[in-house]
Amino acid sequence: MLVVQYIAIVVVSGLMFYVFSKYRDGDLEWGDVLFWEALLLVMLVLSCFPVEISLEVKRILGIGRGLDALFVVAIGLAYLMIFRVYLAVDRAEREITELTRKIAIELEEINERLRNMEEKL
Repeated sequence: MLVVQYIAIVVVSGLMFYVFSKYRDGDLEWGDVLFWEALLLVMLVLSCFPVEISLEVKRILGIGRGLDALFVVAIGLAYLMIFRVYLAVDRAEREITELTRKIAIELEEINERLRNMEEKL
């Protein structure tokens, strides 16, 4: 094994413990932990067997070099993760818009009731 592989193993292992600590602190849900741990496990396996895996991916995808094949797969996974973040942000924006509308309607109803009470007095 090369020194860079040992460094990668230490870094990925540290990230795995970090993800579990975030779950323990309540910052992550169980589904997110599973997703990140699976991704980090793949990275751990890739760092242990980079040549064998890159050659197998190259053979499956039919790309010239193994490292190119790994970059193609990594870019694809990055786009999937970006899309997932986009969906989460879009959902949050919709929820904020809906809550803002509800609060505005309720506030207007409260103001109307206060005006009616003032007129009666």
